[in-house]
Amino acid sequence: MRVLITGGAGFIGSALCRHLVLNVGWTVLNIDKLTYAANLRSLDLVASHPNYHFLQADICDRQTLANAFEDFRPHGVMHLAAESHVDRSITGPAEFVQANVIGTYTLLEAARDYWSNLPAKARDSFRVHHISTDEVYGSLPPEGYFSEQTAYDPRSPYAASKAASDHFVQAWHETYGLPALISNCSNNYGPYHFPEKLIPLTILNAIEGKPLPVYGDGGNIRDWLYVEDHVRALVLVLTEGRPGNRYNIGGRCERTNLEVVNAICDLLDDIVPADAPRRQLINFVPDRPGHDRRYAIDPTKVQNELGWRPIETFETGLRTTVLWYLNNEAWWQPLRKTVYAGNRLGLFDCVS
Repeated sequence: MRVLITGGAGFIGSALCRHLVLNVGWTVLNIDKLTYAANLRSLDLVASHPNYHFLQADICDRQTLANAFEDFRPHGVMHLAAESHVDRSITGPAEFVQANVIGTYTLLEAARDYWSNLPAKARDSFRVHHISTDEVYGSLPPEGYFSEQTAYDPRSPYAASKAASDHFVQAWHETYGLPALISNCSNNYGPYHFPEKLIPLTILNAIEGKPLPVYGDGGNIRDWLYVEDHVRALVLVLTEGRPGNRYNIGGRCERTNLEVVNAICDLLDDIVPADAPRRQLINFVPDRPGHDRRYAIDPTKVQNELGWRPIETFETGLRTTVLWYLNNEAWWQPLRKTVYAGNRLGLFDCVS
């Protein structure tokens, strides 16, 4: 199997590349623009592998994509390239529209041109898998779950850009017959996660004895999914999923943000005790504008149709993650020094 992956130097994309090359044995072409959150160090384990290939390119560059399809001749596409941090989308939405909407459109057109010229057998087996987020569904009340039938209700510029990209993918399937699938995942966590997100930011700040910011009252709930479990599901969606369908992938691990931060503090206190309990570092800060209260995914469809189950519990996955950051300072320390030092993002001046 030859798979073209976009955004393979990002958090989920790099985990997918490592899994496909080292565990599945597929040949991968990773196309990544290498923006601030991309990190080729996350691909050290596969960088010299004969089944791994890398192309630095912008998915908005139609000709480069066309050349990549023609040269690599993939059997499928897994599209992860996206701007993904909600806070950054609040102050800089244009980049999210460009990468997530225009980029997806450009990729779809390049894939459609390539697919339409394939021999009949290859055309029938070709797939485009678009990896999206549960944030397109908006916010849940205290009860209930997102299903594949949940209406879209995006609340942030990031969520709106991903919702638009989902609609483009579905439209290209319905209008042109492109054999495309969509998966919407809950919040991922694990090793190699860029330190602007909640879990890695909390781990690194706690290691360094810095304040641990918690938005609002800390009661916002997310459904957590260990990244290695997620990429196993992505392979099943690509190979066993039905074109035109969407699949919700979640870990059934709901936690409030405050519970997550407390768990990280307690783990670090157990593994590398400090002079005082790290919970004392928690600092409640003004809430994020438009902060969705609760996300929770019902993964019944992907479990029943494709046989996927998560392996990690939140407790085992979080411990593995904390230990990885403790043991891999050489990966994250350069990022803290030169790319993102942990400052608050997503604040803006209100306009009357």
